[in-house]
Parts: sequence; C-alpha cells; structure tokens
Amino acid sequence: MQNTPHLVSDVMTRTVAAVDRAARFKEIVETMEQWQVSALPVLAGEDRVVGVVSEADLLPKEEFRESDPDRLEQLRQVDDVRRAGALTAGELMTAPALTVRGDATLSQAARIMARGPVKRLPVVDGHGALQGIVSRADLLKVFLRSDDDLAQEVRYVVGELFTTPVRDLRVTVADGVVTLSGQVRDTSLIPVAARLIRAVEGVVDVEFDINAPAATRARTPMTGPQR
Repeated sequence: MQNTPHLVSDVMTRTVAAVDRAARFKEIVETMEQWQVSALPVLAGEDRVVGVVSEADLLPKEEFRESDPDRLEQLRQVDDVRRAGALTAGELMTAPALTVRGDATLSQAARIMARGPVKRLPVVDGHGALQGIVSRADLLKVFLRSDDDLAQEVRYVVGELFTTPVRDLRVTVADGVVTLSGQVRDTSLIPVAARLIRAVEGVVDVEFDINAPAATRARTPMTGPQR
C-alpha cells in the first residue's frame, strides 16, 4: 500500500500566527519576534486570508529613515516608498496573497512557491479561510522517509506494473536512490517504471540494472549476402 503524504494537509503546520488588517507596525514586529517567523498572513472577516506581510515589507521604514528618496528613486521603488510611510498590516501587506489548498499535492505547492517566488504559503479552505501554513522545509520532509519505507512502496509500484515474478526483480534503496535490478520480460516498460518510481515522494533518483530473460530476447536477423 502507498503511504506517501501526497497532500499539503499532511505536512502543513496547523498552528499559525496571523494578524488582522488593522494590526499596527510594532504589533507586527512583536508577533514575528514572538513566533520566530519572517512573514504573517493578514486576515479579514471569518479568518479569510487577504494578504501577507513579511520582513521585506517592513524594512523600507528603516531603509528611508535617514533620508527622503529623490524623485527618481521614488519612481524606481514606488512600493517601498509607499511602505515606508505605512502603519498597518493592511497598508504594508502584499496582496492578493499566494495561497494553496490543503488538498493540493506537494508538487503543486512547490510549483506555486517557485513561481512566487515565496518561502511559505498560507493554506486555505474553499472559502479562503486560513487552515495552516506550509513552508519549503515542510515540502522537504518527504525526503526524511527511511530507505526501508521507500523500498516497500517501490516494490508495490513495481508489482503493479510488471508481470515478472517478484523473485526476478530486486529493489534496493540507498540514501533515497532506488536501484531496480534483475530480469523483466517487457523492457519497454522501464521508462514507465522510472516515472512511477520517481513519483514516489522521498525518492531522490532511480537506477536500473535490467535485462530480458534469454528465452524472450529478440534474435537479430542476418543481413548482407548469404554464402
């Protein structure tokens, strides 16, 4: 049986620090310090996520403390200049927030983060209400699975794909790298096997040492003039 945590809800953190739109600058900084986080979801009515406020959103207030930006700099850094004068989470936040559903796959969450690019995503339900948060580190937890655990799941995948008796195939896993060795009757299935094995979360790579049984190998026809 497969036991891979395929969904965001399997790895997300459910206890999440957040602020509402009216939260003041100092309250935001204090909340980040208390929870040891670098970003906070910003909530409106019924815990709906409307934005995210991060350390990067707060830094312009310090950046422009000693000097006023000239006209050219204002044009180049219009968002930062605006944030330098902001006082509340609603004024500081980046909106709309990039979010992900709890029933999304880990690969879907990873793609959203990569496109962002962001380090974490608020997890929301169908109404946009906050359910948790998922970070890059959470997505990497699948690589903490033991080699024995991975081998068990890969054997299940291999058993479903190949009609070859199990005794003819060997699955070994070392540091997340799967090696499939032995004999299979239909070697055309190897690329399919590679895709399915790599789809097992926690697998780092897959290698093959496969050959067809002698009785099923195709004979090479003779070519050229016969004598």
